[in-house]
Amino acid sequence: MARWQYEKDLHEIGDGLWAYLLPDGSWGWSNAGLVVDGDQSLLVDTLFDLKLTDEMLVAMRRATPAAQRIDKFFNTHANADHVWGNQRVRGAEIIGSRGIAEEFDYFLPETLVELMAKAPGMGTLGYFITHCFDPFDFRGTELTPPTTVFDNEITLNVGARQVEVKNFGPAHTRGDSMVWLPRERVLFTGDLLFVDGHPVTWEGPIANWQRACDWILGLDVDVIVPGHGPIVDKERVCEFKGYLDYIERETRKRFDAGMSEWDATCDISLDDYSTWGDAERLYRNVAALYREFRGERHPPEVMPVFAQMAEFWKVLEARRAGAR
Repeated sequence: MARWQYEKDLHEIGDGLWAYLLPDGSWGWSNAGLVVDGDQSLLVDTLFDLKLTDEMLVAMRRATPAAQRIDKFFNTHANADHVWGNQRVRGAEIIGSRGIAEEFDYFLPETLVELMAKAPGMGTLGYFITHCFDPFDFRGTELTPPTTVFDNEITLNVGARQVEVKNFGPAHTRGDSMVWLPRERVLFTGDLLFVDGHPVTWEGPIANWQRACDWILGLDVDVIVPGHGPIVDKERVCEFKGYLDYIERETRKRFDAGMSEWDATCDISLDDYSTWGDAERLYRNVAALYREFRGERHPPEVMPVFAQMAEFWKVLEARRAGAR
């Protein structure tokens, strides 16, 4: 939506409503939100590291006195780039789905600090880790999980505003929720929507993600703030669901043909999504779908899959170099 420039800043999207955007929306560069009524406030997600979160909170406090003290604080899901700044909002009620609480400590800040230190000696994986995470500083991060947990739906009150929260997980992660203000027709999707970038399926099944898209498309919504990317309307949700349908269909063909996950990933055309970033995530999406097709319930460890994404990133870089 052209009226909001996609730039690092706090953007007013309605009376007492803001979105904080972090271009370019790739690994770690996520969005957050703020809902205010009178002297009450609700924060939607923090950012990847403490510095970024501090900058965001300063911008919010400048915009409205209600942000001086955050009353309620909601995490859409447990990925680090949406929760590792939580400690900067101590004293607030932190709300999240049960799936978020269950996987909150699945990947630790100190693990990523160690990986970053070792990256120069890790070959392709090290280059990829540096490519993704070098701009961030995870030192001093303390996991600060939800204090209030819900299962499927919850209604929050921010002053006279009614905020509806609906959980669609497991999908992108084990717990994925959206924050919906029906009267204002504003939606914060978390990572159930990526714009101009390939999503990544850490958990699945993909059917839950597709169902989430259908739910959005059934809303009377004007402003949609994705987990990554610019502010959009429902047209971009249709495009995103088309991507999910496409990779499911194309992956199924190759699974039925007996291709390996790697060969299937390399074989699927991304021509229609050539302008989207982070195409290496296709490997993870294909691997997640293969797991579904085989009836496997538990996702693999993060780092082996990350290593395969790094190898596919290398393939994509070679393809781009050959095309120049």
